[in-house]
Amino acid sequence: MNEQTVLFDLLKEGVSPAHVVKSCEKRLEDAGFEKIAYEKEWNLKAGGRYYVDHHDTTLFAFTIPEDEMKKEEKPAVRIAAAHTDFPCLRIKPSCDVVTNRYAQVNIEVYGGAILNTWLDRPLGVAGRVAVRGNDPFVPEMKYFASEKNLLTIPNLAIHMNREVNKGVELNKQIDMIPIAGLLAEEEKNADYFLSFLAKELSVAKEDILDFELSVYCKEQPEYVGVADDFISSPRLDNLTSCAALVSGILDAERKDGINLIALFDHEEIGSRSKQGAGSILLHDMLLRILAECGAKESAQELLYQSMLLSVDVAHGLHPNQAGKMDITNKPVLGSGFCIKEACSQSYATDCEAIAIIQQICDLKKIPYQKFVNRSDMAGGGTLGSIASALLPVKTVDIGIPLLAMHSARELMGAADQEALTELVTAYFSL
Repeated sequence: MNEQTVLFDLLKEGVSPAHVVKSCEKRLEDAGFEKIAYEKEWNLKAGGRYYVDHHDTTLFAFTIPEDEMKKEEKPAVRIAAAHTDFPCLRIKPSCDVVTNRYAQVNIEVYGGAILNTWLDRPLGVAGRVAVRGNDPFVPEMKYFASEKNLLTIPNLAIHMNREVNKGVELNKQIDMIPIAGLLAEEEKNADYFLSFLAKELSVAKEDILDFELSVYCKEQPEYVGVADDFISSPRLDNLTSCAALVSGILDAERKDGINLIALFDHEEIGSRSKQGAGSILLHDMLLRILAECGAKESAQELLYQSMLLSVDVAHGLHPNQAGKMDITNKPVLGSGFCIKEACSQSYATDCEAIAIIQQICDLKKIPYQKFVNRSDMAGGGTLGSIASALLPVKTVDIGIPLLAMHSARELMGAADQEALTELVTAYFSL
């Protein structure tokens, strides 16, 4: 299947971190991967292909070659990591707000969203809902993704805000509250949104105990440009990377070592959570896999020989704001994925790891570019520097260059998805 088609499918289905994981799991299952669980015995087998999710929003998948269990000297593990979350709005508990007859939903902002891009758009709601179960310690988890456009956040008309085109600072608590509908007089004290959610899930309203629901941009991915050079879509950060990592491990041809992908939650808010890259999840996962493969005694040595590919989007050169880029490192959309560098180690890249990636690209004729921030501008960070501090291995940060990163709709070069996927596949194959 064309990698752009794979990406479009994930962009449409991955409307919350839980739904990203579900969509990726479906691809893995269809390819013969077996689901395992942290809390159960694994019994890994030579030639096995496995996946495991953690709290529904983080996913690991790995492969064990046919002869891996028999070898005394085991080659290093190759790892690639990305994240399943994206900047959005999240619905608060006790969320119903009534202003005159307008039904609204109380939200908080998740991650570093560009707020004004969320105005005047059709918005949906998706995520997971905890429902009362027979055992208090085992609530029933349900998943919800709205089929219709549920919410919108209208702009204030220019006649009421004459300075709007000079720039307006939006207040997260006042200006970003979405409208959900109109209420009759007798409905003003009702749990409007909770009642709707209960009906959609076919459960009693009082049985809904809590939820993790994202407000997401309901618009579809689209090609843009005279020659369809660009893809405009919500959630390119970082579903481009998730799609590429799953494709890479599915198509890998490596016969002499373990390949592993890790799709973490909570990167957009710092990664320091039980399902984030700042946890011990990856380290423990690798030790357990190596022990199952008969390398318990040499696991630490093998870990230090391993390599991590941290895959997250980069900034591309904006034609209207070219001065915002570094003077010699200016990645352009459609010219290949980016290798990201920062001496501050906000990107975890080191020169040895870069040399490996560049040689793979040269061998396979894969286009790539370099990205470095302007010296007088602080850039963002990735999960790579966080994960590599807990798992000190060779690491390189790479990703597809975007315009409008963290907007409700972002822009990428259509050809770059193939370049990234080819690199990940080669990394897992050579």
